[in-house]
Amino acid sequence: MSLRVQFWGTRGSIPSPGAQTVRYGGNTPCIEIRTPEDRLIVLDAGTGIRELGRSLVGQAQGASIEGDIFLSHAHWDHIQGLPFFAPMFQRGNHFTIWGSPAMQTSIGRVVRDQMSPVVFPVTFEELAATIEFRELGDGMGGRVAPRRDYEVSTFALRHPGGALGYRFAPRCGTDHKTGSAFVYISDNELNPGASYDSSPTWRQDLVQFVAGARVLVHDSMFTAEEYTHHRGWGHSTYEDAVEIAVEAGVETLVLFHHKPERTDAEVDQWTETCRALVAERAKCRGAAPPEVIAAAEGLTLTV
Repeated sequence: MSLRVQFWGTRGSIPSPGAQTVRYGGNTPCIEIRTPEDRLIVLDAGTGIRELGRSLVGQAQGASIEGDIFLSHAHWDHIQGLPFFAPMFQRGNHFTIWGSPAMQTSIGRVVRDQMSPVVFPVTFEELAATIEFRELGDGMGGRVAPRRDYEVSTFALRHPGGALGYRFAPRCGTDHKTGSAFVYISDNELNPGASYDSSPTWRQDLVQFVAGARVLVHDSMFTAEEYTHHRGWGHSTYEDAVEIAVEAGVETLVLFHHKPERTDAEVDQWTETCRALVAERAKCRGAAPPEVIAAAEGLTLTV
């Protein structure tokens, strides 16, 4: 039993199309997961969800489409593609949008507001598909099974306004730390110097949440030098992502949420730097080094 993963948007903060971002992509976060029973899971609804929607409609050939959309949080780059998600305009389709109850405003309110007449020409009420909104807990005990062939657990991240990390696994056991687990942590500030209202054991708890995952997708927006000018913005460095991957013993680290200004050549360079760094860190711990790859639009993985 396995999960199939495809990346549709990998960029952070704002879309960044252009000749220098072609290979890794300029769309903001969106990932498609297919469960062992081919159920659809969508992680975040950045501009990448537009092309995903076009693909889904083409594949369906008129059949109904249903799935779960899990939002890490409601900042613009993670929801801005929803009004352009074609399957939501088709009658007979059904989507459940999941978000955190810790948000200051409910996820349903946020989605409706971004489609209000002041900012968008089509209102939420005009969508033909059935859209439900549900909330997930933000602790390690927040495990649910919204569909019978997979389970998902969540973890509260360090990001302004709050954000959720997600861990997905096929439902083939009760221990969430074993099996083909896929962990998605899009916006997260690992550096302990930033001020957040998090538990003193937050770092250890995060390692436990990630531990043993086959694939970890983690925020790696900044270089160490860039981070000094962006402390408290809710994002991690390449070195931070490497450290958590080695500490948690994951098999593959996927560098994600690329800085808008980061060119393809620079992503190449930093990926190679991370591969050298992860080998060094793993050797110090006497552990096997995780594979390191950079998220790219069109990249597919089997977890």
